[in-house]
Amino acid sequence: MINILWQEVSVKTDEKFIDAVAEILVECGAGGVVIEDPDMIRAKIAENSWDAYEFPDELLKRDYIRIAAYFPVDIDTDERLARLRKNLQDVRDKSFPDSQMDITLSEIREEDWANSWKAYYKTVKVGEQIVIKPTWEEYVSREGDIVIELDPGMAFGTGTHPTTVMCLRVLEGLINGGETVFDIGTGSGILAIAAAKLGASVVKAVDIDVVAVKSASVNVEMNNVSDRVEVLAGNLLDKVSGQADLVIANIVADVIKLVCPDAVKAVRNGGKFVASGIIAHREQDVTETIEQAGLVIQEVIREGDWLSLVAVKED
Repeated sequence: MINILWQEVSVKTDEKFIDAVAEILVECGAGGVVIEDPDMIRAKIAENSWDAYEFPDELLKRDYIRIAAYFPVDIDTDERLARLRKNLQDVRDKSFPDSQMDITLSEIREEDWANSWKAYYKTVKVGEQIVIKPTWEEYVSREGDIVIELDPGMAFGTGTHPTTVMCLRVLEGLINGGETVFDIGTGSGILAIAAAKLGASVVKAVDIDVVAVKSASVNVEMNNVSDRVEVLAGNLLDKVSGQADLVIANIVADVIKLVCPDAVKAVRNGGKFVASGIIAHREQDVTETIEQAGLVIQEVIREGDWLSLVAVKED
């Protein structure tokens, strides 16, 4: 675990505002978010998927959702926090005036975060085959399971956010074996690892954040796919050469729009571009950009207020 001081931004809110808060946090530079949803936890306990004793009473009795994101403490911290507060307030005032929004700031060391977060990160099956297992959890795999061991690090998510889950399910349907895959904005490396375990023969995983690159590299090695997955430090596709059968960008709407022209060049004829991390109200905006870049939208997958787009580069 990398020893870094982080700024925790914690937002108390409700179900209506949760997806918008998550999107704003990511757009302001968070690699992922932690969502503590007491209703979801209580539902998992009721269906005997999770054990109540693993969660503090304080969490189980809450009547609000807490979303937390983590940013490195650096020279940009004050500017980033001011922009974050303004964006949250503007969106709340415009679209969710009745929603709660209490923001709390604190500094935390990565090793302290890791120990506290383990209580909320459980093994979960997210597709027909893929099982995401935190490194500290025990799991007896069943026939057909593709188990991904994951230590998400401080800021790169656990693989259970709807945008990542949609990508994992898409990968199950698109990878048949032997493909070349580019994963742009890899974060923890989960999509790159999944692609390799599903049968892709060459996977390039790229992230601009050096901490993400280190986190992804550790996870790639831990999952024994280093022979197929190369983790690169770079901005979008600038460190990747050649063409791929599949390019994945699980990031945010504005960055997806930015990467589209290069994605067209990076996808070989007949190949696919998977864009995820898109909040519902940005669908038309992103769709138009993808189509103008020369790709054809084949499928739109929705999960709550989030969506993923699958586009093809026709021959």
